[in-house]
Amino acid sequence: MSTEQLQHVELEYREGSSDKVYRAAIEKAAGGFVVNFAYGRRGSTLNTGTKTTQAVPYSEAADIYEKLVRSKTAKGYRPVDSAQANPGIGASVAVRENRDTGLRPQLLNPITEADAERYLLDDRWCCQEKYDGRRMMVRKSGSDIVATNRDGLAVGFPDSLIRELSRMHIDFVIDGECVGEAFYIFDMLENETGDLRAAPYIMRLDAIQQRFGMFSGKIVVAVTARGSIKRKFMEDLKESHCEGVVFKDLHAPWTAGRPASGGTAMKCKFWATCSCVVLKINGRRSIEVALDGKSMGNVTIPPNRDIPAVGRVVEVRYLYCTGLGGSLYQPIYLGERDDVRAEDCTVERQQIKYKPQAQAEAA
Repeated sequence: MSTEQLQHVELEYREGSSDKVYRAAIEKAAGGFVVNFAYGRRGSTLNTGTKTTQAVPYSEAADIYEKLVRSKTAKGYRPVDSAQANPGIGASVAVRENRDTGLRPQLLNPITEADAERYLLDDRWCCQEKYDGRRMMVRKSGSDIVATNRDGLAVGFPDSLIRELSRMHIDFVIDGECVGEAFYIFDMLENETGDLRAAPYIMRLDAIQQRFGMFSGKIVVAVTARGSIKRKFMEDLKESHCEGVVFKDLHAPWTAGRPASGGTAMKCKFWATCSCVVLKINGRRSIEVALDGKSMGNVTIPPNRDIPAVGRVVEVRYLYCTGLGGSLYQPIYLGERDDVRAEDCTVERQQIKYKPQAQAEAA
């Protein structure tokens, strides 16, 4: 089946002050098909996700897609007029090569909180918040502003941010995180003086502050902690239920991509764990887990682990729960627990960690 034949749709919901869009698409993947979606306020950076943890046969993907669309139309979403609709996220696959900007971000290897001690003690490394948004690089060339994702593909960028960045009378390439309609800048690769990639990070930080430090509002320079205050900075972020921290070598140049190990920039996420009961085996090495008998989402079983039976208690590591009645975010299967009773698998007893303020509608 060709890409052009794959189903995709754009829906909208307008009522009172609400003006939201929802896109769904069947897309090709290695070994089959996946169902992906994107949603959010019109004109803002859309949140993205998938309804399939791995590729499935087309017939199965079509069933998932149809159920997803029906669930949204039942909530009041309506198809956008085909003459006005933007290309679906599935159609974007066909024009991928036209969206490639050539920009590639610097990607970070993960470390544990125990590993973080080394970077807290070493003054060569600074510390920043790891934002829970969409990684983007932004290039301004004259009046043209283009935002890219981690694959270097041009993506949508909130109009409000474009207007703010247009106030700058210089060309630049910056790297950051888009959270809703705010953009947090943590690196600058080019400015009016030229290419800064070979400059040490401490000089690039100074360049960011000089060019963007005067902004107030939605363009934000990432706060950077250095020296002895890093520990307090990290503790405060953890107590505020932030996603984590990033450590960067102040003397290192910028490099694209992710090193095989180590590197000059590391990320440390703040995780929690909980014991859950296996509610259902989904097949394809995935299980559904529950607390209080209610689903907390799906968890993938690693290839080197046996799939636990329904009713067994398992341990799951996660970043946070998306909200009351929501799912565990970024769950990782740790194994079965024979020392925890099923009746102890409740939200209260497991002290579930919630995201303080949900930033988007649950998909």
